[in-house]
Amino acid sequence: MTRDIGLVFSARFFMSSTRALVGIVLPIYFASLGYGGLALGALYSLSAIVSALLSTLIGWGSDRFGRKPFLIATPLLTTMACLSFLYFREALPLFAFAALGSLGRGAGAGAGMIGPYQPAEQAYLTAKVGARDRNALFGRMAFASSLGALLGGGPAIALAALLASGKAPTEYRLEFLFGAIFTLVCALLAIPLREARPAAISPSPRSGQRRERVKLSPASWNILLKLWVTNGVNGLAVGFFGPLLTYWFNRRFGAGPLEIGVLYSIINLASLSSNLASSRVAARFGLVRTIVVSRFAQAALIVPMVLAPSFWLAGSVYLVRMMVQRLGLPLRQSFVMGVIPDDERGRVGSLSNLPSQASSALSPSLAGYIFEHLSMDAPFGIGAFLQGVNAFLFMIFFRSIKPPEESPRGTDTPI
Repeated sequence: MTRDIGLVFSARFFMSSTRALVGIVLPIYFASLGYGGLALGALYSLSAIVSALLSTLIGWGSDRFGRKPFLIATPLLTTMACLSFLYFREALPLFAFAALGSLGRGAGAGAGMIGPYQPAEQAYLTAKVGARDRNALFGRMAFASSLGALLGGGPAIALAALLASGKAPTEYRLEFLFGAIFTLVCALLAIPLREARPAAISPSPRSGQRRERVKLSPASWNILLKLWVTNGVNGLAVGFFGPLLTYWFNRRFGAGPLEIGVLYSIINLASLSSNLASSRVAARFGLVRTIVVSRFAQAALIVPMVLAPSFWLAGSVYLVRMMVQRLGLPLRQSFVMGVIPDDERGRVGSLSNLPSQASSALSPSLAGYIFEHLSMDAPFGIGAFLQGVNAFLFMIFFRSIKPPEESPRGTDTPI
């Protein structure tokens, strides 16, 4: 743990607080304004498209200009988006600001999706540690994310409810204000970060002139193409149930923001152990194998959750699923960063998520239509099947690719 890593961890804590808070409040707030599942699906689709565009620009820009500027600027977009909800109630500005701030891209119990600056964040951190410490680094990053989600999904919502004294409009305004404050702190924490001159524009040893690497290496392209397939299927799967989960809890069981916030807080608290255990599990069973098993388990656990007859029983199954998800998520991110050269990580980090973001932009609208007109449970079944397919594809594509710490020439020095 260094000063800079600690600052990034702290920034992730506050960003995840906002993601968790807004992930709970946003769908219920829109429902209170009279919007249904189809409108929510359209909002999440728009947010996914804008997030994909921003992520691509940030990934390429971070390799070219450095990662720090994007760790400062991107959270400020979310701050502006949260503040806009204090002043607007019309669909057009709400949809526009929500998309610009990537609101709705993270669930209250997940907080893994922290917005389009994630490629810059991952690339910045990976360059700070050796290969054998990378899995632990990403596990602890997920731990910080879980702690932040614990704050945003529980105490922040409870405090807003207490201060509002039962007045729903005031409660919503306070919640979005808290979200804006959290992301502002996130941006401020990134200001003191130290960063070396990006390798992509370092002086050429022959000519002394600036050079820019635009093309990826053949090995990176090989990995990227496989990631496009697996991430595209996974994005399609998650888009069917992830964005509408809070809305599903509200419609299916009548649960409100405070009740759902308590559930998500319990899940975030229980899942902390998964974050810290991820590197040890990967060291014992192998990185790719652990990722594959966790994804198969996530798909299977959706079924009993949907069939559960009560809110707390469904929430208990969801808790188990999220513990498994927290085990695999940081390892998948660590795997990608580990097998890619340092000066290509920002680009590959953003490009690898493009199919996921594109496919997750399509499925929420379709899921919202199915939710409104056919069945509240069918989108979850479709998502479970697709996530199982994703796990199978990931196993086929990556079982022969070893990260540096598992290869015969594994090293403790940064790649």
